[in-house]
Amino acid sequence: MLTVVQVTRMFGGVVAVDDVSLDVLEGEIVGLIGPNGAGKTTLFNLITRLYRPDRGEISFGGESLLRTPPHRVVRRGIARTFQNVELFSSMTVLEHVLVGRHARRGRSARELLTYVGLLPLAHRQAAELPYGTRKRVELARALAAGPRLLLLDEPAVGLDHEEVEELGSLIRNLRDDFELTLLLVEHHMGLVMGVADRVHVLDFGSLIASGTPKEVQSDPKVIEAYLGSTHG
Repeated sequence: MLTVVQVTRMFGGVVAVDDVSLDVLEGEIVGLIGPNGAGKTTLFNLITRLYRPDRGEISFGGESLLRTPPHRVVRRGIARTFQNVELFSSMTVLEHVLVGRHARRGRSARELLTYVGLLPLAHRQAAELPYGTRKRVELARALAAGPRLLLLDEPAVGLDHEEVEELGSLIRNLRDDFELTLLLVEHHMGLVMGVADRVHVLDFGSLIASGTPKEVQSDPKVIEAYLGSTHG
């Protein structure tokens, strides 16, 4: 479904993404991990056309994304959440989901709010809500666009242990209930290894490993770069 081929992106003299090639197959849950500054969010921004690659090709469903403006990426079937929750503080929960439906006609707003457990809060302003709840609003907004591919950027940030377990179940259910493919950037290793079919690992902008969660956890390069000896 998604193919990234030899993509490079530089900011001044800093190589944020360095000749990265990876893929995501239809129906997969794929993890994208690596230390802070490894290039994970930059890669998300390249896929969603917020940035342009200096070199390389990105295609979705067999067709290039490089000439697609950002607002049309959503119409092509790609939606995302953000590492830092991006909501309009004065808008209600329901209004956020209606904004998502403006891009593509997915399920009804009330159906989506029921699915993520937010219907009782439909008329509350986003600014009044705790962080974990605002992240669910952002997820509902992304789902409202009716995506085929959903990019989740650190969805477990700020969640407690019980909420992370609930998130893992939600991610698996999203794939089945919405027939979604998911690409997940996350530092919570228990979550990634518990839900992902495959994992890609970035370090200093380069892809250093790809494979099943078990294969990646036992890869010496990954252990050295990120997971640490306790995960060996």
